[in-house]
Amino acid sequence: MVAFDTPHPHADLPAAPSLGHLALPFFDEAHRTLGPALAAWAVEQVVDERDDRAACRDWVRRLGAGGWLRYCVPAADGGALPRLDSRALVIARETLAYRSPLADFAFAMQGLGSGAITLAGTAAQRAAHLPAVARGEQIAAFALSEPEAGSDVAALQTRATPVAGGWRLDGTKTWISNGDLADFYVTFAKTDPDTGARGISAFIVPAPRAGLDTREHIPLLAPHPLATLRFDGCALPADALLGEVNGGFKLAMRTLDIFRPSVAAAALGMARRALAEAVAHAKRRRMFGQTLADFQLTQARLGEMQALIDAGALLSYRAAWLRDQAPPDAPLPREASAAAAMAKMVATENAQRVIDMAVQMHGGLGVRSGQTVEHLYRDIRALRIYEGATEVQLLILGKAVLAAAG
Repeated sequence: MVAFDTPHPHADLPAAPSLGHLALPFFDEAHRTLGPALAAWAVEQVVDERDDRAACRDWVRRLGAGGWLRYCVPAADGGALPRLDSRALVIARETLAYRSPLADFAFAMQGLGSGAITLAGTAAQRAAHLPAVARGEQIAAFALSEPEAGSDVAALQTRATPVAGGWRLDGTKTWISNGDLADFYVTFAKTDPDTGARGISAFIVPAPRAGLDTREHIPLLAPHPLATLRFDGCALPADALLGEVNGGFKLAMRTLDIFRPSVAAAALGMARRALAEAVAHAKRRRMFGQTLADFQLTQARLGEMQALIDAGALLSYRAAWLRDQAPPDAPLPREASAAAAMAKMVATENAQRVIDMAVQMHGGLGVRSGQTVEHLYRDIRALRIYEGATEVQLLILGKAVLAAAG
């Protein structure tokens, strides 16, 4: 797979998404500059994606060389903006996902994998990792999920035990993006196993590392570099601790709060691409003496697809804006957290519907291996699960409604 079909074979298919949304009041001049520049760069990139791990490395290298990974870290550590900016992340992910979901993945994991270091790292930890992440010289990973602890983070079983001179890690992490690819893993483990979520701490685990086995790759519906990590007496120095002892749960949630609206944006990028593909196909495909686009049923379907995209987009941009208005060193306000949950839920669910409609509109071509809409159909499915499944977002929203009602 080469970043979908490159170069684009159809003159009526835009090489980048429409950027009219950047005129909305959620964005400022820095965002309005980022969108067109990244879109112009992305369309020139030709990456062979048949090997997802090699392609991910290639995308990280290219994104770093192009200066785009600077949006994953703050300016003090080599970044482009004063602090991690959710709106910039949203624009970048929407733009990249339109071009290639794997490019979006490579970008997103640099931010998510290093985000906890941005929030809680010491000066030495930040210097050791963040500038290299921004240049694409280190690949980052975020190791939270376990076989029996996905949505239920408090159920973590990986243990971090104090030993002379540092810590010892034992346990298993799974569904870890950039597993067996990353240069370091921000890893969450129980340091006080009897206190649930209040007994979790975070650690920076460099790779390779004695006692860390990352070789168990996880094949997916849409290939992405994921793996299971096994810690067996993995020794870490004292300065591997990230943030406060037993402060890992709050740190993980603060990190996810920054990036959750950007998951919605990735879904938007894929949905926008599906709509563009559907429009191009409808204009080309002839039947019964006219094009598919001439049928009123087709026109109604395209209108529905656009409305679904716009609904998700407005919620996503609002969520990112609310997060960026919040104090940088405080937990996200309840209304902003609920807005992020709503954006993630609506944008990913709507994108699934849009892409399904695009596949249906393509008829038999839609399920042919190698077609862009077929690839999108497989890529979108995971977004309704990771970083908080739709059902978890519904629970967050329900609790927010009850809290607002007193």
